[in-house]
Amino acid sequence: MQLLQFVLFGVLAVEVAAVPFPSNHVLHERRLDAPKAWIKRDRVAESALFPVRIGMTQSNLDKGHDLLMDVSKHGSPKYGKHYSPQEVAEIFAPMQSSVDAVHDWLSSAGIAGEKISQSTNKQWMQFDASAFDLETLLNTKYHIYEHTETGKLTVACDEYHVPAYIQEHVDYITPGTKLVAPFKKTNEDPELRKRIFGVTSGQKLPPLLKDLGMTVEALLAVPELQACGTVVTPACIKALYQVPIGSKADPSNALGIFEDLGDVYSQEDLNLFFATFAQSIPQGTGPKLEAIDGATAPDAVLQAGAESDLDFQVSFPLIYPQGTVLFQTDDPVYEADYVYEGFLNNFLDALDGSYCSTVDPLDPPYPDPSNATGAYKGALQCGVYTPTNVISISYGGQEVDLPIAYQRRQCTEFMKLGMQGVSVVLASGDSGVAGPAGDGSSNGCLGTGKIFSPDFPANCPYITTVGSTTLPAGGNATDDAETSTTRFPSGGGFSNIYATPDYQQTAVSSYLTNSPPPYDSYSTTDNGAIGANGGIYNKGGRGYPDVSAVGDNIVIYNKGAPTLIGGTSASAPIFASILTLINEERLAAGKSTIGFVNPTLYAHPEAFHDITVGSNPGCNTTGFAAAKGWDPVSGLGTPIYPSLLEVFMSL
Repeated sequence: MQLLQFVLFGVLAVEVAAVPFPSNHVLHERRLDAPKAWIKRDRVAESALFPVRIGMTQSNLDKGHDLLMDVSKHGSPKYGKHYSPQEVAEIFAPMQSSVDAVHDWLSSAGIAGEKISQSTNKQWMQFDASAFDLETLLNTKYHIYEHTETGKLTVACDEYHVPAYIQEHVDYITPGTKLVAPFKKTNEDPELRKRIFGVTSGQKLPPLLKDLGMTVEALLAVPELQACGTVVTPACIKALYQVPIGSKADPSNALGIFEDLGDVYSQEDLNLFFATFAQSIPQGTGPKLEAIDGATAPDAVLQAGAESDLDFQVSFPLIYPQGTVLFQTDDPVYEADYVYEGFLNNFLDALDGSYCSTVDPLDPPYPDPSNATGAYKGALQCGVYTPTNVISISYGGQEVDLPIAYQRRQCTEFMKLGMQGVSVVLASGDSGVAGPAGDGSSNGCLGTGKIFSPDFPANCPYITTVGSTTLPAGGNATDDAETSTTRFPSGGGFSNIYATPDYQQTAVSSYLTNSPPPYDSYSTTDNGAIGANGGIYNKGGRGYPDVSAVGDNIVIYNKGAPTLIGGTSASAPIFASILTLINEERLAAGKSTIGFVNPTLYAHPEAFHDITVGSNPGCNTTGFAAAKGWDPVSGLGTPIYPSLLEVFMSL
């Protein structure tokens, strides 16, 4: 009810002349199908008041890809000559012509000029309007939608229109077409935007957690590296990828880790893990907290989140004495009953004030308007933290659940981070070729239930997406026996929004030619022809993952006890740690950070163990198959640290 109450808030409506729908309007955004978890209810009352926000098109976006490639391609004379945050902001600020065009359109439609304002970051035009006036302005109809599982209500339209001459100046408008299921804290709902499943009612352990199967004493009694096929320890990871002991402690080179959804690490768990498996790390060692919008950390041991515990327990032993930075978002009051649809925006806001918008209704408002004890009463934090050189993210959802313009706006922000020398590493998901089940369909697939559903933001071409591998029982860390994971299918596939980027064209083409999937395909961008001609995957899309790392049977301490955990949530911080070590060596040699690494990775497949066994089933199929070279199961393969270091040190 929270959003509906906000929409009906008693504020004077803006007076807009009720005029017939202009003939020069064109379709700007349309939702293909409402997710099955939503039921369309009544039309919104004509007098209901909407906070209208128009995201204006940033300038030079058509040049952004080339600008990023100039500083990221291994053969470019500009390699490593990254941009400052100020330079990036100036390059992409909306053009004055866009600001003027949108303002003139609204004024000509009858909205009083004093009612229209531009956000402080220049990217949003904002005003309030009644449902009747906004429907007239955009030639649309707004309905109340009810989420069947939670009873939560939201307001959306199926499509909306703008004048043809305005379309090039507008990214997207809210309220708009977006319908995303509300999500809860980790221990309440198994279908989260996480890569580690939460505990469901009646279960002692989540699906990707399992008992250690032996005492810690028995494990430690096994000769080092011989039990890696059963239990993966820090020593196993180092041996698998030939990672040396860290030697430097450059304060400018801490690894950044993003956490959300109320999942918070426990220092007691870290201490237990260090004492058992990484004794060179002093007790009390933990991440530096960069709290975003009222977030808190660490948590009491019995409340500790498995995701956050995992991220730090796999990364610290690889990078120490380098440090970590925890970007923890959102205050506990919001996390207890999270009904807002935004994802990652608050984090990006905190890093880039030019991206930040205090008026986007898709995200939690700050100061928190509630009277709940502990509610964060500070302003939304904009541009308050410096991004670390490498950032690891282990959260995501279905591409189809989010408006294309919303995704593109965030993906552009990751492109900007790459231009500044930041590497963003993301877990590819644990559902194979499907998305998380429950919102789009019962099996997380599209259309008839057999069309593959790509992940967001794994689909973004400016992120390094990481799949997961496993060692077979009895395998060790030195026999190159990794396969794709079998206890859960590693996420992988092809985006329906983004075309295959130039840096992976050769690799993707080779896979489709030499190891063609046994399914009909289609070719689209912007969700234009999903399932055309009976196809179930987009052969023309951005392929993911880019790389892989071990992601199952990882031993951690959680809630004070040792256990095994699995998920691409383990793989992402492992690969991010390896990039952090490479930056450590480059910085010591007076070189720049490596920034966006994908072009260099695809140019050097010899720096990876090629994973050729396994698949990622889903959508009533066996999914894609691992193959020689890049594939949409394991990407280029798992890293060989000395080889990757040699490549990047030569640049």
